[in-house]
Amino acid sequence: MTEGDDRHQLTAPIVGPGHTPASVTDKIATVVTAETPKWWFLGAAAAFGLLSIFLLSVGVLFWKGVGIWGINNPVYWGFAIINFVWWIGIGHAGTLISAILLLLRQNWRNSINRFAEAMTIFAVACAGMFPLLHLGRPYRFYYLLPHPNTFELWPQFRSPLIWDVFAVTTYALVSILFWYVGLIPDLATLRDRAKNRFAAFVYGILAAGWRGSTRHWHQYEVASMLLAGLATPLVVSVHTVVSFDFATSQLPGWHTTIFPPYFVAGAVFAGFAMVITLALPLRWLFGLQDFITDTHMDLMGKVMLATGLIVVYGYAIEIFVGWYSGSPYERYMLINRMSGPYMWSYIALWVCNFAAVQFLWSKRIRSNMLALFVISMFVNVGMWLERFVIVVTSLHRDFMPSSWGMYQGTIWDWATFVGTIGLFLSLMFLFIRFLPMISIFEMRMILPEASKAKKGS
Repeated sequence: MTEGDDRHQLTAPIVGPGHTPASVTDKIATVVTAETPKWWFLGAAAAFGLLSIFLLSVGVLFWKGVGIWGINNPVYWGFAIINFVWWIGIGHAGTLISAILLLLRQNWRNSINRFAEAMTIFAVACAGMFPLLHLGRPYRFYYLLPHPNTFELWPQFRSPLIWDVFAVTTYALVSILFWYVGLIPDLATLRDRAKNRFAAFVYGILAAGWRGSTRHWHQYEVASMLLAGLATPLVVSVHTVVSFDFATSQLPGWHTTIFPPYFVAGAVFAGFAMVITLALPLRWLFGLQDFITDTHMDLMGKVMLATGLIVVYGYAIEIFVGWYSGSPYERYMLINRMSGPYMWSYIALWVCNFAAVQFLWSKRIRSNMLALFVISMFVNVGMWLERFVIVVTSLHRDFMPSSWGMYQGTIWDWATFVGTIGLFLSLMFLFIRFLPMISIFEMRMILPEASKAKKGS
């Protein structure tokens, strides 16, 4: 890259030319207040159709038990833990974009942070389903939490699975609070622009009396910075704790210290891939190219490339540890991954998470929206395969050949997984219809005239 390219990249616009605060407000608010487009009904119907598959599969699960899944001995953790970790990983990008980039004063986050935060909450909701369903008796879920009881039964606090409960619950609560606080000024805008009294009433209640006074703005900024400071360590801690589910065990392929940073990088990698997957169709369908510009896509492509390289470094360290540890079990596990009955998943993992991502070195590819979308889909699939490889290849052949076995998901495993995608998409369709997917007031603040006003003051 030449010096001129560097200068162009640093000055590339993050909002289209000719916009004023009024036009920004009109464009984003109209998405919510205008008549519902026909494609929304078609998309929402498809999403709710997938959601109905989830409800059906859960109903059958409650009736017959977890025996309808493919889990067996020795693979007692199957799709449930794979999907749980996959969804939790996707849920990382929203808080990362909102909290960490806010603290780093990166203005380009303003176009994507709102729906990325929504994506986080919906992904965590999907993730939370699997541990509950995997319990076998989900109506006893409250035993995972410490509560006064006459039996004096308490959770096993030394178990990483209990650490998951606290980490994920805390992350979900802070993410919801951070998302809601960020929405308040925009909810007040929708309240003032509502076309009927019911909508004005609902948005007014949610806006919590916001009038845009100096005192309100001061309290808002203090609350946002505090929540960002609180959420930032959670981004790192949640997936670190999730990795402890594996790393604290004695099983070959799991018992390694690289897992915490490797899982966090993988989560950011998967999260940004999903943000790109969602952002590209949304900006095209709603004509938001002025707000989610090619510069945003270019920057997200770079983040995906950087985190993808960290993930591949993690794969390389796994191979190195397997060789350098001198443990015959570790070495056999690696050989089994590369040449055993699940070799196809290991090869596909490298194709999706390594080979496909290398195209992002080219600016021409990062500027091609179709290519970027295809690569992000490869990463979505690749990160699911990564969890499949970690879980299944380490479990299906343990220390004793007499207990070896094979694993494959049943139709109900796939139905539950596809159904949670339906749950995620259903929530996303409702979100883009009733709430502003881009932060109105933050977009107004990054306009050139707002910058001039700040310098003048």
